[in-house]
Amino acid sequence: MQDSGPLVPSHWIGFGYAALIASGGITGYAKAGSVLSLAARLLPCALASLGAFQLSQDLRNNWVFLATSGALAGIIGMRFYDSGKFAGASLSMVAKLGITVLNMSHQ
Repeated sequence: MQDSGPLVPSHWIGFGYAALIASGGITGYAKAGSVLSLAARLLPCALASLGAFQLSQDLRNNWVFLATSGALAGIIGMRFYDSGKFAGASLSMVAKLGITVLNMSHQ
């Protein structure tokens, strides 16, 4: 199914989001040598990639991606509460997918 949304199809934004997750793990590993940081990013990266692939096939098949970005937004929210560090990519993805779901339900 072709994405009838704005300029950039949702699945390409999703693949970029997955790359951003992976780059965070690579950066954590490079800075601190933290294999745990790298490993902790691989699962969400894989799930985000799977979700983006599913979006490329059918925009209605967005639940894996929505759950992954929602879970990461929750984790990042807890980190923000504890340390003041903020990353808005996960919140942005939840919002983007939420808008997509709402738009599809009105069609």
